[in-house]
Amino acid sequence: MNLLSSLYPAYAEIFLLVMVCVILIVDLFIVNYTKTLTYLMVQITLLGCSLITVATHVDGIAYLFHHMFVDDLMSDVLKLLTYLSVSMMLVYSRTYLMARGLFTGELLSLVLFATLGMMVMISASNFLSLYLGLELLALSLYALVALQRDSAVATESAMKYFILGAMASGFLLYGMSMLYGATGSLDLSNIADAIRHGTANNQLLVFGLAFIVAGLAFKLGAVPFHMWVPDVYHGAPTAMTMFISSAPKLAAFAFVMRILVEALQPLMIHWSGMLVILAVLSMAVGNITAIAQTNIKRMFAYSTIAHMGFLLIGILSGTVEGYGSSMFYAVAYVLMSLGGFGMIMLLSREGFEADNLNDFKGLNQRSPWLAFMMLLLMFSMAGVPPTVGFYAKFSVLNAAVQAGHLPLVVMAVLFSLIGAFYYLRIVKLMYFDAPESHEKLYIQPDSSLLISINGLAVLALGILPNTLMSVCAVSVQQSLLH
Repeated sequence: MNLLSSLYPAYAEIFLLVMVCVILIVDLFIVNYTKTLTYLMVQITLLGCSLITVATHVDGIAYLFHHMFVDDLMSDVLKLLTYLSVSMMLVYSRTYLMARGLFTGELLSLVLFATLGMMVMISASNFLSLYLGLELLALSLYALVALQRDSAVATESAMKYFILGAMASGFLLYGMSMLYGATGSLDLSNIADAIRHGTANNQLLVFGLAFIVAGLAFKLGAVPFHMWVPDVYHGAPTAMTMFISSAPKLAAFAFVMRILVEALQPLMIHWSGMLVILAVLSMAVGNITAIAQTNIKRMFAYSTIAHMGFLLIGILSGTVEGYGSSMFYAVAYVLMSLGGFGMIMLLSREGFEADNLNDFKGLNQRSPWLAFMMLLLMFSMAGVPPTVGFYAKFSVLNAAVQAGHLPLVVMAVLFSLIGAFYYLRIVKLMYFDAPESHEKLYIQPDSSLLISINGLAVLALGILPNTLMSVCAVSVQQSLLH
């Protein structure tokens, strides 16, 4: 009994792992191609994880597995948002995947394994557990991208993703080994203490830090480690692209926070300069290259790169307000990304992918409500008030100004103005161009309801952002107390 009670911070992870095994076995006996029972079990599993995460939350910080696993407010909030985004992804993509014969038990199980990897990343407080979570997520994503075996494009994307991902993992491991050699510990708090007390080897630290930042930049998709993003977003089935672009970004934010802020905060003078270069290059390359794209998935890929540049600006500020605004930005981006890729899947049908800009022509004439939802999402991505995208950018830039990064803020505003062009181009296509097809759109009721909630949430959180902003700021502050 004492063992069970001591494991309470990890109950959600244990429950998820047990349920994945149960779902794998149950799915073997389900012949129905719609996989309704498997799908419902996955959704119930995510709901169960949410309830367990809320029920096991305690004030303060709890450690487990010899300080390798931490349960704090930031990890609980990010996990709840992860469950929500994975659940939304499954609702959006169910019809799309069934039409392509991809809605299988293997796919649903891999999605849950990836979710488990994200949960471990979010709660890791040791380099070993961080890497374990990262690889569980990464290997699941490689398999998900390659799941469409008869597609040469998807297979090529998976190969590129796998090879470049392995290289980035090598960078991270090499950097971690350097930090271990410099400090004699793999524990994040011990590493921070060793650096503060001057007992670490400085040359090894800075050398290892360069590899760590390179690995983190790859996982975020920041320039110049962005080369996998457009190819994977374009080549993977849209449902998998949506998955890659949403929940893993929350885990990546936690990954950056755990390593750079919790473990390597004393080295901020070294890593802040690297992040400035990554942020500026990401915003420049992302926004400028997106203008030339005719495929909306590639356009969203370069848009993601630009958004990651903004997210890094919040980390750069070095203040609790900046970290909180960066977390808010990650949440806002995930919400917008889910809606954007969800819209592509809603307009797609069997044998047809609505992934070109021209497929959005005249959408207002075919479905005024869907066009309005897409308009809200595009305005939010462009940072037009009163959407959540505007407030997210404003909060990040405000924190950077207070931290004295005024030149960086000026560049960010300029690149944001450039980026507004390709988002507003979609609005122009929907409202001012004639539709290329007058085929009636049929959308499942659950997907229709979800896109409406998603679009209106983007608007509501922009008008009333204070609650979510406060949750982000308080959770970051509490997690940094130790």
